Amino acid sequence: MKKETIYSVSQKLSLLCQKDQAARTGPSFATGSYKILKYGIIAVWIANGLFCKILDWVPRHQQIVARILGDEVAPIFTKVIGFSEVMMAIWILTGMKSRWNAVAQILIVGLMNVLEFILVPDLLLWGRANSIFASLFMILVGYHEFVLNPNRVSSN
Repeated sequence: MKKETIYSVSQKLSLLCQKDQAARTGPSFATGSYKILKYGIIAVWIANGLFCKILDWVPRHQQIVARILGDEVAPIFTKVIGFSEVMMAIWILTGMKSRWNAVAQILIVGLMNVLEFILVPDLLLWGRANSIFASLFMILVGYHEFVLNPNRVSSN
């Protein structure tokens, strides 16, 4: 009888610890932060794609494309890149294949910034320091998907 009582107490204590852990780091915490970051990340893609490139509110983006790909193709390629960035925002919004999406974002931002760092640092808003902000954005995207995603948070 004593063994059963001890086992029962330790089992209840274990469950209590699991519930406490889930309350501190589980879905309710992750969901709020996850949603805030999700819409923030979407806003970054919309701002850069729609406003900076498609609507050409920031001509520097087309200048970057022109320097890398050539003046003749810069207007159309800038719009295509902008459209792709808007599509990325829509993909994030859908939540479909979110891990693949996060990996794609990290790779695209990383590659784009390496190219810009090497080829056109003078056209970047903060010069080569842009790579710091790009790195922070990539870390944020990874944290958003691989740490905060409520579909991935474990309650053990």
